[in-house]
Amino acid sequence: MKRIIEICANSAQSCVEAEKGGATRVELCAGIPEGGTTPSYGEIKTAQALTSNIDINVIIRPRGGDFLYTEAEIESMLLDIELCKQLGVHGVVFGCLTKEGDIDVPLMKRLIEAAKPLSVTCHRAFDVCRDPFAALEQLIELGCDRILTSGQQSDAVKGIPLLKELVAKAGDRIIIMPGCGVRENNIELIEKETGAKEFHTSARSIVYSRMEYRNENVPMGSSAVSSEFETVETDHRKVAVFVGE
Repeated sequence: MKRIIEICANSAQSCVEAEKGGATRVELCAGIPEGGTTPSYGEIKTAQALTSNIDINVIIRPRGGDFLYTEAEIESMLLDIELCKQLGVHGVVFGCLTKEGDIDVPLMKRLIEAAKPLSVTCHRAFDVCRDPFAALEQLIELGCDRILTSGQQSDAVKGIPLLKELVAKAGDRIIIMPGCGVRENNIELIEKETGAKEFHTSARSIVYSRMEYRNENVPMGSSAVSSEFETVETDHRKVAVFVGE
């Protein structure tokens, strides 16, 4: 079976690049420095308009931080899921935990029911849950299509031992998709050691600003940003390497 590549796309243009490189699917996100947040209506619509042959999954995450949500945040998530259904995207991506670190089964069920008939992926909330094997069975029972996970480690290479166990236990009941730190130089290792067939990566390159006048003394965001005149974007050439074309 040919490996399936899902690209973590931070913009409509990144979706274009992902499609051009031969990716099967994108996870469209805003707020990448926060680990991904829900993109705008305009970004989703533009991504759909500019692509024709790639599945678009939209992350449903109202903020960065933990995965314990308030009622106001839940209402926001439900409305964003409804919007995604109206727009006809392929799927949605979310994950919810209890304060004890377990899968919030009632809330996940509520969101999954709201999302039907869209595909549902549980994102890396899974990586900070208390018991990954209990969570695996719960997500299968809930009807999730896949789990995006680094094997509860800082990157998927370090998570190989758990990823291998999860793939074996999941069988054909749910897809285990390694993500976080999946690179051109390690995807074959992760694939060989875990038996996974779907992989999540960003495949980004730096895009330099076209601005001629520059005032670099006034940052618009976090001081961790290296330059206001650099952004990152999916690179179709990098995608093609992952796809193997």
